[in-house]
Amino acid sequence: MSRAAEVRFERVWKCFGAGAVAVRDVSFTVPAGTLCTLLGPSGCGKTTTLRMIAGLEYPSEGRVLIGGRDVSGLPPAERDVSMVFQSYALFPHMTVLENVLYGLTVSRRPRREAEAAARAALEGVGLAGFEARLPSELSGGQQQRVAVARALVLEPSVLLFDEPLSNLDARLRRRMREEIRDLQQRLGLTVVYVTHDQAEALAISDKVIVMNRAVIAQEGSPRELYDAPVSEFVAGFVGEANLLPATLRGLDEQRAEVLLGEARVVLPRRGLADGAVRLALRPEAIALVPAGEPGAMLRGTVSKAAYLGGVFEYTVDTSAGELFVVAPSAGVAHRAGDQVGLRFGTHGTTLLPGDGALA
Repeated sequence: MSRAAEVRFERVWKCFGAGAVAVRDVSFTVPAGTLCTLLGPSGCGKTTTLRMIAGLEYPSEGRVLIGGRDVSGLPPAERDVSMVFQSYALFPHMTVLENVLYGLTVSRRPRREAEAAARAALEGVGLAGFEARLPSELSGGQQQRVAVARALVLEPSVLLFDEPLSNLDARLRRRMREEIRDLQQRLGLTVVYVTHDQAEALAISDKVIVMNRAVIAQEGSPRELYDAPVSEFVAGFVGEANLLPATLRGLDEQRAEVLLGEARVVLPRRGLADGAVRLALRPEAIALVPAGEPGAMLRGTVSKAAYLGGVFEYTVDTSAGELFVVAPSAGVAHRAGDQVGLRFGTHGTTLLPGDGALA
């Protein structure tokens, strides 16, 4: 039975040396039994945040709470958390079963009880029958499962993952992220997961916390971050986005007409005043149509075209600027030099202030 616990940060800072701030005044809550991803570029503070949950780093200021208990100054062994590292950190001289047993052995669990728990954990990650193998005899995905089993067997209230799929190829990454999500939901675990891979974060998370330059840029569900980014950074980091200067003319409190080159489009106003704004335009929200077709909002010239199997990727020069467009490969194929019209969908088209961030 799950003992999932809530994780909460209250105005946490982490400083290294003179003036080096890794995490700046960060507050958030991970509800018990959910999967929350810390997402951001290298150096944004996400791994330091994860290490403060694990007890591998201590906050310079603020509080870290797990299950309502202040653990800010407690060592890792007293926090009831387990961590799966990027390198898996398996003992090469131990068998799969011995690796999974290790934590239980250290905690002096009776041998028979510990072995039964280890075998159950291996069965839970699909590795029954692999107990006698060494890590060197396993694939990357199998090693990752052993690392997960070793963490799960301790029955932690919080399970932490530090970029666990970065060493795997693309196809295996997809399969393993699905397995981690299935495991989390089946067992009702609280999971905090660190990655810089946007697709990975969107695919598995209940909640995503986007970090940039030691602070939280935005937090919310994957769909909230994708459909309603609050800044240019989030719009550009969570998926692709064309970021373009535009002009807003308010129609009422809720809607605005947006001028982008010769294009006119009506969008949710998002509380913005008339004048200069920025438009975040997802590549898949743009449809290419024959030049001169009625309903085209902009005209352009294809400067680059690439076939990627399921989709075409185009770069199109327009009066509003250069646009990156993703179109289904089942549609009409365009080549560099083709004249095209462009239509925008309202889904995937979002207004941002002229300075690039909503308050």
